[in-house]
Amino acid sequence: MSGKVIIFSAPSGAGKSTVVNHLLGLHPEFEFSISATSRAPRGTEKDGVEYYFLSARRFRQLIKKDAFVEYEEVYQDRFYGTLKSEVERIWAKGHVIIFDVDVKGGVSLKKYFGDAALSVLIVPPSMEVLEQRLRGRGTDSEEAITERLAKAGWELDFAEGKFDRKLVNDKLEDTFAEAEALVNEFLCG
Repeated sequence: MSGKVIIFSAPSGAGKSTVVNHLLGLHPEFEFSISATSRAPRGTEKDGVEYYFLSARRFRQLIKKDAFVEYEEVYQDRFYGTLKSEVERIWAKGHVIIFDVDVKGGVSLKKYFGDAALSVLIVPPSMEVLEQRLRGRGTDSEEAITERLAKAGWELDFAEGKFDRKLVNDKLEDTFAEAEALVNEFLCG
């Protein structure tokens, strides 16, 4: 099973982390790929757990050293990316890598890994529901919510036809069941 990759992408607030955490609980052979970011930690996030937190300067240094499988400057000076060392670390254990990344990152990862990857786009039932979810998190300013909603519209247009599968996250139990079926089909195929 080593050498396989499962990619979940979605606009911020659409539920990708919830789905990924559910699957991690079901599959001990899966390991979460910890992304690197130059944004500040939110709430109780810890370096090396949810993300590898780097300064924008350090992130740029690693880009110059070709240390990333993929990376994106999502907002000015706010980078996200997948370190090559993270992929090597997980595969060395014989585990399947599971990614929780933004839409552009998901497209880049699918291009990089090709048929070794299953790419799934999680979408909200509507933009109104997405706005409710973002507000309900209570982690972002009004400005950040407005920025995330604008980006989500662009991401959903950009993603069209670039993922293996699309999941509408309306009822969480149904989304979990469909995600489980997609993953099992990919691993057995």
